[in-house]
Amino acid sequence: MRSILTCVMIAYASLATAHDAPMGWSYDPYCCNGNSHNGDCQMIPSKSVAVTPSGYRVTLLPGDHRLVTHAHVFLLPMTKAMQSGDNDYHLCLFPNEDTPRCFYAPEMGY
Repeated sequence: MRSILTCVMIAYASLATAHDAPMGWSYDPYCCNGNSHNGDCQMIPSKSVAVTPSGYRVTLLPGDHRLVTHAHVFLLPMTKAMQSGDNDYHLCLFPNEDTPRCFYAPEMGY
């Protein structure tokens, strides 16, 4: 009985993975909470991201991310950016809209 319970718990834990981005790749489990309809990770408009010498300046307005209710400007170092699985920017906000948890950026080829 104990082994059956263990197998069920392992199967359930494997289902509790990161939700998928629109193009089918998955956000890191650490980064996302919820799913693609109510989660805290979402693609953001490329017009809201500026690459600066010190990193990324992300300016979000209501409608740019499902959790954003007022204007935000986040300054994120290049070293904190994770590679997105597509050519878009994605931002995970947790535990609230004022806190960027993970930022995904397209690969910058020069």
